[in-house]
Amino acid sequence: MTLIARTRARAVQTLSLDSPHNRNALSAALVGELADALSDAGKDTGVRAVVLTHTGNTFSAGADLKDPPPPEALVALLRQVIELPKPVVARVTGHVRAGGLGLLAACDIAAASTDATFAFTEVRIGVAPAVISLPILPRTSPRALARHYLTGERFAASEAVATGLLTTCDSDVDQALEPILDGLRRSAPEALAETKRLLTARVLEAFDRDAADLTALSARLFSSPQAREGMTAFLERRDPAWVV
Repeated sequence: MTLIARTRARAVQTLSLDSPHNRNALSAALVGELADALSDAGKDTGVRAVVLTHTGNTFSAGADLKDPPPPEALVALLRQVIELPKPVVARVTGHVRAGGLGLLAACDIAAASTDATFAFTEVRIGVAPAVISLPILPRTSPRALARHYLTGERFAASEAVATGLLTTCDSDVDQALEPILDGLRRSAPEALAETKRLLTARVLEAFDRDAADLTALSARLFSSPQAREGMTAFLERRDPAWVV
């Protein structure tokens, strides 16, 4: 079964996360297939930019708890988005949770509909947003992010813009993206690649400095008794034992 749908229009390659049965959770299979699709787009001289979007009402629910990718694979995918020599634009018309927010933050430009919702749910299942912090922390407001990281609350697209997770939001996301994609189509390919390198240098510094430590932290937390209780409670649709 194909988990990534591919379409193209006027030099813009659209990659759609297409696993609606599990809300486009980041399974090992989906992460691998998305990495292959990005690699193909990066090498294709006919592609000026990549739009990353989704089918169903959820952009991504985060890591697939039944088939999670190794932390190293998720780090590699996030870095691939950042290093791709083409701009990557996120188009969100649904909900984004946990690891899906890391994928969103790795994109160069991110637009969402105003009815999209967002949440860092890791703390509620006994883990931390470790690996996804690599693209998120350099691109967001620390004070605004603290509340979202520490509480796991849902927040709106307008707040995601204020935090720095989104570039823009609009009731019609395609209308918001129209001038952005037009601008990318009018830009020289090599100039886009070099400009993207300027913009991502600080983010890649975080990868070089922190990826190993955050990967180890993620592995340790996901194997902890607290995480087992949190994930079991999530799958059983009940509160974990620590809720007071």
